[in-house]
Amino acid sequence: MRTLQVALAERSYPIHIGAGLLSSFPLAEQVRGNQVMIITNETIAPLYLASLEAHFSAIQCDTLILPDGEKFKTLETLETLFDALMAKRHSRTTTLVALGGGVVGDMVGFAAACYQRGVDFIQVPTTLLAQVDSSVGGKTAVNHPRGKNMIGAFHQPRLVLIDTDVLNSLPERELAAGYAEVVKYGLIRDPSFYQWLETNNDKLLSRDEAIISEAIFRSCENKAQVVADDETEQGNRALLNLGHTFGHAIETATGYSQWLHGEAVAVGMLMAIRMSAELGWVPAELESKVATLLSAWGLPVAVPEGMTPEQFMDLMALDKKVHNGQLRLVLLRELGKAVVTADYDGAALQKTLEAFCGA
Repeated sequence: MRTLQVALAERSYPIHIGAGLLSSFPLAEQVRGNQVMIITNETIAPLYLASLEAHFSAIQCDTLILPDGEKFKTLETLETLFDALMAKRHSRTTTLVALGGGVVGDMVGFAAACYQRGVDFIQVPTTLLAQVDSSVGGKTAVNHPRGKNMIGAFHQPRLVLIDTDVLNSLPERELAAGYAEVVKYGLIRDPSFYQWLETNNDKLLSRDEAIISEAIFRSCENKAQVVADDETEQGNRALLNLGHTFGHAIETATGYSQWLHGEAVAVGMLMAIRMSAELGWVPAELESKVATLLSAWGLPVAVPEGMTPEQFMDLMALDKKVHNGQLRLVLLRELGKAVVTADYDGAALQKTLEAFCGA
């Protein structure tokens, strides 16, 4: 097991990474009260719920199994969670445990932030995307039909438990979606990591356990450093959203049901790189290099058919990085150096949208 620390003073917490942790880690010792509710989904429950329940045989342990999918990341589903907590009489000393991917983790974290004005929660991410990104940092939310993650809160977990063995049951498409977020860290702040990914791409594709574990560790290391510097995204934490403004527009346009988050981010990153190249900040060939890396995983490198520049602009206007009516974008000044800026030539954005939309 390897452990990282997210340094946030009294809200600091560890990220534990290793094989077999779901059964071997002393999880019950991390619970401060005598109540636990495990929230998972119908896909993950048959695989891992029993292993997690076994940790809490000495205290009240309730479970809630939600439907699987981004389209269920809603206020209505959150209401189901609150109903279950109150029906089982969970107090403010309860601990919620999120067993699943980013959808489960985001909803459980938001529920923990709201229930009785805040209770403990533990992240047990079961997808690569959740392990390297959404489980770390305390950003919690649900979607709205007009925009992704528009309703939420910052609420840090007590710990993040990453069992790399669960990736053995992860479908190829889900693994690839997580890989897009891994590549992001290299692009925005860690060029040596990006070069390592290029060198080890074949081993990652073959699911080499040691290589995948190292990719998770280095991704979490980068995320933890950014979060420690800017917990509530007032500055540099927004750099973690490279490609996300474009990607969220794709997810919203497709109703949160056709594209996985990481797939939308993959295309969004290429759009951000293209725009950065249009501005003269990065060489044009960087886009093709990253596209080669992503397409090797079967990730999309083009926007959904039928999307228009006007549709992108309408949807991006609802992005959380819009300040005082100005759309801020995460772009690359160079490989390993990202910026959040509204100071860009609008013609470069329009040209990028037209190129990807075939307009």
